[in-house]
Amino acid sequence: MARKNTTARAANRRSNTMWGGRYKLGPAEIMEKINASIGFDRRLYAQDIAGSVAHCDMLVAQGILTAKDGRDIKRGLAQVKAEIESGKFKFSTKLEDIHFNVEQRLTDIIGPAGGRLHTARSRNDQIALDVRMWVRDTIDKVEEMLRDLQAALIDRADEYSATIMPGFTHLQTAQPITFGHHLMAYVEMFGRDRSRFADCRARLNESPLGAAALAGSPHPIDPRKTAKALGFDRPMANSLDAVSDRDYVIEFIAAASTTAVHLSRLSEEIVIWCSAPFRFISLSDAFTTGSSIMPQKRNPDAAELTRAKVGRIVGAFVALCTILKGLPLTYGKDMQEDKEPLFDAADSLELGIAAMTGMIRDLKANPERMRAVASADYSVATDLADWLVRKVGLPFRQAHHVTGRLVGIAADKGVDLDKLSLEEMQAVEPKIDRSVFRVLTVEASVNARKSLGGTAPANVARAVAEARRRFLGRAGER
Repeated sequence: MARKNTTARAANRRSNTMWGGRYKLGPAEIMEKINASIGFDRRLYAQDIAGSVAHCDMLVAQGILTAKDGRDIKRGLAQVKAEIESGKFKFSTKLEDIHFNVEQRLTDIIGPAGGRLHTARSRNDQIALDVRMWVRDTIDKVEEMLRDLQAALIDRADEYSATIMPGFTHLQTAQPITFGHHLMAYVEMFGRDRSRFADCRARLNESPLGAAALAGSPHPIDPRKTAKALGFDRPMANSLDAVSDRDYVIEFIAAASTTAVHLSRLSEEIVIWCSAPFRFISLSDAFTTGSSIMPQKRNPDAAELTRAKVGRIVGAFVALCTILKGLPLTYGKDMQEDKEPLFDAADSLELGIAAMTGMIRDLKANPERMRAVASADYSVATDLADWLVRKVGLPFRQAHHVTGRLVGIAADKGVDLDKLSLEEMQAVEPKIDRSVFRVLTVEASVNARKSLGGTAPANVARAVAEARRRFLGRAGER
């Protein structure tokens, strides 16, 4: 008999107080571990509490809660938020998630009125709201960070608008360009990234609150009121869609993946530019590390780690698509697994943007080395071909052939094109005259490329001014 009573008491201790009368026995230990999400969804506390305040105000306005209950609930929620932010709040895995943790503490503070807050609401629309608000807040933060990165790139492009460097195709020297022009290419890329995040934000800005578990609520609620209070454009039109939709998470991580690819490409260039064979730029001790065995080394670890972040972010995208691909409407516990990849992708992206912004502001160019490499490997060969078209009137294909023969002669002699004599050139094409030498310098090459979007320093200066207006809202500001 004693053993039976002991077993019953143990069962009561294990009982799940959240689920009430139906569930007499609590979950197994492994079930508690796999089911609990408070270890990661606690970071939604601010959105969860803001949503609860708006829900409380709506319930009071609709006569579903008394004004006194409303005041007590809001007072209690403010205390819960303060406890969390001060580090005094005790999170419990037994309470599973941020919703139950907040609700239990609220009830401890104000009594039974805390349990009335959940009227006309389910954890299904509550978590849909919290994550939607968190993604929206994160987009706003990322957008500002990308703007700061663009500002750093624009400033550097302005500084190096006339600094000549080699432009590459296949990582082979192709034509001379300016370093400012190269940096401005990334300004455009990150501008498109900002627009993708803005598009995502516009689409997600609908409130799911009011959908309850999946079918709506029998209470006389006003979803438009809560939507407006929380800064949404409108409530969602379909309750099933409201609790099951995670499109905005996929879209956010997709935009993050594209941005991470751009960060990775620029990181790769920084790694190359810092290497001894290139020596185009240098980074200070702030963004490099040393070697444990080779004292001469300065490793561009910040760039390498930023380059690596793309793997985690793209991995999060694949993980989330895989989680969602087979889920029928509406909510499945699988959706709990959306948060860790989301949070990791956002954290990785923010760290990568911050590191890249710091590196761009920190780097110093080596103009002499850049120009020397730009002048090598017959980078002005295309300028010679273009001159033969303009001045001599050759068809481009013939001009290309003539230029190729002259490059071959120069290569055999081990000299640059401008070191060939006029007689040597005329032996290949008699119509060449002495004015050809005016186009055979890297300075002439970049200055000649004044077409829209071209690399000429004057173009870069205009592009910098326009980019300040387009992306920073500071026309002409330096």
